[in-house]
Amino acid sequence: MWAALSALCMDAIETRTLSSALEARRAHGFPEFLPELARLEEACRAVEEQRNALPRSTDRPAVNPTLRMLELSWSGLYAYMNGHPANAPVRKHERLLVWLDPRTGRTSVQPAAAEQLLVLKMVVEGISAEAVAKEGRIPVGAVDTALSRAAAGGLLLMPPSSLRRDPAIFHSSQHIGEEYLSTPSFTLQWHVTQACDLHCKHCYDRSNRSQPTLEQAMRILDDLRAFCMSRNVAGAVSFTGGNPLLHPAFTGIYRAASERGFTTAILGNPAPRERIEELISIQMPAFFQVSLEGLREHNDGIRGAGHFERILSFLKMLAELRVPSMVMLTLTSENIDQVLPLGETLRGKTDVLHFNRLSMVGEGAQLAMPGKKRYREFLGDYLAAMRTNTVLGLKDNLLNIMRHDQGMDLFGGCTGYGCGAAFNFVSLLADGDVHACRKFPSPIGSIYRQSFSEIYDSDRARRYREGSSACASCTIRPVCGGCLASTYSHGMNVFEDRDPFCFRHNGA
Repeated sequence: MWAALSALCMDAIETRTLSSALEARRAHGFPEFLPELARLEEACRAVEEQRNALPRSTDRPAVNPTLRMLELSWSGLYAYMNGHPANAPVRKHERLLVWLDPRTGRTSVQPAAAEQLLVLKMVVEGISAEAVAKEGRIPVGAVDTALSRAAAGGLLLMPPSSLRRDPAIFHSSQHIGEEYLSTPSFTLQWHVTQACDLHCKHCYDRSNRSQPTLEQAMRILDDLRAFCMSRNVAGAVSFTGGNPLLHPAFTGIYRAASERGFTTAILGNPAPRERIEELISIQMPAFFQVSLEGLREHNDGIRGAGHFERILSFLKMLAELRVPSMVMLTLTSENIDQVLPLGETLRGKTDVLHFNRLSMVGEGAQLAMPGKKRYREFLGDYLAAMRTNTVLGLKDNLLNIMRHDQGMDLFGGCTGYGCGAAFNFVSLLADGDVHACRKFPSPIGSIYRQSFSEIYDSDRARRYREGSSACASCTIRPVCGGCLASTYSHGMNVFEDRDPFCFRHNGA
């Protein structure tokens, strides 16, 4: 045996590959799978040596240049190589993919799945997702999702998102990283109907608007998908209203969104269990958001008798169905002292409680916000309560001012990018009007007269995306920018004035 090993080493030096040397001397008592194990090790080493071949970016989908494919007659070699000798390799054909993951810098080894081979073929041969979907008689969203999975694993390299903040206005800093200056996703907040089973005292819009047919909705979703594809971002649709479940074709619209590969969420009112199960059977919602306006008596005075208990029962049902839940509260002078007690009530009953400041438009003009001093005190109490109550969530942009002042890590703000109006989301109303933000009048186009690309690239959308010039010198602007709806509802200029509740001095 020692003589054979000595000869083997000499052969490996001469041939420069251990696998070929093993193959030539496989009759010397070595395990039969050893030559292929050596081939796998050589492939992993070769991939590591190609680290510099990974491009910094690409302008089109591309196969990872480090990728190697091995046709093997033994299965289980990778596990054996990584310290699991109890699971000895078995003689069985296996095709392995070996590549360097650009995200982790580590070598990935996986059996080649049919989905992976399909997306590799698509990219190499320039076959569209639409063509694959038609040929396979599957939803195009399933193909998009397969491409996304391959990109997430580093098997494919994809172009970066083109939805980026204007570098002349938004800057990274010691507090703000580059990740807050571009978004990998885009959300359509779609008010599919004005129909609602409630009549809340702070409703932004009770106007009578036409609603899309199923055919119109499908064309809108096709255009949204085209927009997301052209900007290299993942798409999401948050269905709301009114109560979106009251749209007569909502199930069909929800299914159409799922078939086009969109992440879906619902912002609505309690519904029967069988209705939610029907939607889950199509696609699990990313979350279902309901609203409470404070403790039982106050909430029911705003949203109707018995509403509080119906919400608690509905949240319990969502938990049983494993649907992530979210509770939203509209903050006013009347319920500001109820937020933290409500958070205690909701412990273990929901995944997160958020609050939005009242926008005094529509019927919300009848209500009022607390003063600036009281609001700032509330934010301090809220941050302190978060240390012991994990239900309390971060959303209001101005929380970042206080977190910065206290030396805490900053978070993404209202939409993950401060004020994301016309940046990483837009609001589509039932009649096709598109707004930068639903909480105040901010029209930027009509989906029945323009495409999403035309609307997004319009001067109107760009102006809302830039936010207020009063925030220009603020170092935390990319994760703040105040609330344009709050500025508007106080009779101020959203493009020139600061959020009236902002308490940061000179933006330093």
